[in-house]
Amino acid sequence: MFHGKLIAIHLGARRSESLHSFQEVEALAGRGLLGDRYCAKEGTFSGNEGPDREVTLIESEALTGLQREYGISLTPAQVRRNLLTQDVPLNHLVGREFRVGAVLLRGIKLCEPCKHLEKLTVAGVMKGLAHRGGLRAQIVGGGKLRVGDVITVGG
Repeated sequence: MFHGKLIAIHLGARRSESLHSFQEVEALAGRGLLGDRYCAKEGTFSGNEGPDREVTLIESEALTGLQREYGISLTPAQVRRNLLTQDVPLNHLVGREFRVGAVLLRGIKLCEPCKHLEKLTVAGVMKGLAHRGGLRAQIVGGGKLRVGDVITVGG
């Protein structure tokens, strides 16, 4: 078991625009994060909506590893994932339900880095974040997400 926490929230209102930091956000079951481009169906990959587009997470440890192993420094906003976690093994949450504070999520699939992310950042990001680019998740039970929320496995 683990006992992690949410350390940052990032949303982007429109495709390819910079993401902005928030202290809290409303998670809408079956839709996404209020104010985010995918909730508004305006993301880069819109048209392919589904539960795996509702929220994305990435481990803070992945960013530390990217810097240490590849010499690439990205801010959490540059990685373009909604939620930055600490002490949470996201790859192990595929197919499992977990809570971020009061919000119930279900891990859908890994969020591997793509050419679009590399185009918006720097060369080498795809290789550096392979298999640690985060998790795509579905919002099963909505509510407020707040920086500092505890993250635990189970419904």
